[in-house]
Amino acid sequence: MFETQEAPTPKEDLLKHLRLMREAHLENPMPDLEKRKDRLRRLLEGFQEREEAFTQSISEDFGLRSTFETANYDITTTIGDLKHQLRNVARWMRPRKRSVPLYLLPGRARLLPQPLGVVGVISPWNFPLILSIAPVAGALAAGNRVMLKPSEYTPKTSKLLAQLATECFETDEFTVVEGGVEVGKAFSELPFDHLLFTGSKQTAKEVAKAAAENLTPTTLELGGKSPAIVCPGADLKRSANRIAFGKLANAGQVCISPDYVLVERSRFHNFVEHLQSQASKAYPNLGENPHYTSIISNQHFSRLNQMIEEAREKGAEVITINPAGEDFPMENRKIPPTLILLPDPSLKVMQEEIFGPILPVLSYEKLEDAIDFVKQREHPLGLYIFTESSQEREKVLRETVSGGVSVNEVLYQFVCETLPFGGVGASGMGAYHGQAGFDTFSHLKPIFIQPRLNFDFFLMPPVTPLKRLIARIFRKLV
Repeated sequence: MFETQEAPTPKEDLLKHLRLMREAHLENPMPDLEKRKDRLRRLLEGFQEREEAFTQSISEDFGLRSTFETANYDITTTIGDLKHQLRNVARWMRPRKRSVPLYLLPGRARLLPQPLGVVGVISPWNFPLILSIAPVAGALAAGNRVMLKPSEYTPKTSKLLAQLATECFETDEFTVVEGGVEVGKAFSELPFDHLLFTGSKQTAKEVAKAAAENLTPTTLELGGKSPAIVCPGADLKRSANRIAFGKLANAGQVCISPDYVLVERSRFHNFVEHLQSQASKAYPNLGENPHYTSIISNQHFSRLNQMIEEAREKGAEVITINPAGEDFPMENRKIPPTLILLPDPSLKVMQEEIFGPILPVLSYEKLEDAIDFVKQREHPLGLYIFTESSQEREKVLRETVSGGVSVNEVLYQFVCETLPFGGVGASGMGAYHGQAGFDTFSHLKPIFIQPRLNFDFFLMPPVTPLKRLIARIFRKLV
């Protein structure tokens, strides 16, 4: 069996294991339905058996991670994804008929989904289960072998994932590689048949460069500054409720968390009051609240506090939502919900993805101004539209570009297993989830079948007047 190591794994060892998997794939390049379902069932059962251990390990990795959030955002979503794969893999792997143009009749066409081979997955720390298991499940459903490199920021959870792989799978089916930055670098340099990375834009550039050396196709799930537009026709209380939920889930450490809000100027202060009220109701106390999650690391904690201080020093109004008036020891790494009102666009809080419980709130005069503000920036991974007006909704949908959208809701475009999840432009490339993931990890091989009786003869030399006539007739059928 492949043994994971605490010390950095040499690239040679990773290559050796990749070759082992590739040899196994070549011996059985097209696993049947039962084999694929068997792998998915083993993954599901192994995952469910370790639910309690995963919940504890994630909380220890974070310092404190709400068990309720883990149960809903990491456990339930993962189980739902695996069951969705099991229910649908038989349909996804069938050959797909395609129509043919009249001039190619009586020929037939179809697509045959084929496994790519060995897929690599590099997963992040913020949701270490769903963002690891979902792509692994998609790759297994498509008939591939999988190597997973989870984040070094969640070492205890990574160790449990490695244990799951070791105990539930053969070493040439699925394995987990533990380690730090050097291991991650070596992992991204392997000649996979496909590599999926979830993480920051900066790291994605390095991963893409390494993959390019092997011409490895990549799916990059990044982030960016996902806006929430509160349209003139929005219900302010409802909008504030959902935005507060999306911003404070996992203490804002979500790649599709609302990163700033645009609100009509005439309703700006009313909306801010609703936000404060909703956040206070959700978290009446913070310091000892087991359901208000800590920031993942000291480095990230310091970065977020620097953002707040910069905004305050540059004259932005900063509202700290601390209903119980608590102090927050640095070792707990908790940052209270923080609103930054009307920040200058040059501030870090408006230039960088925040990844914490800090929410800039901006105003606009007309809806067109809000749309223009979004369009002038890089395409975000998510966009949130709040309105009771179908005209406003469609206007924003038509005139903006983003990886995904939720209307009068946040985050749910990710949770919905039947929707592809992915970015566009600076927020990523490619998509997975459900059938989109199956297709990402498959080669949809195009096949044309020519029957014995066909019209090939008219293309064969020598050219005759009859063949010219037939060619003119076919031209009209194009």
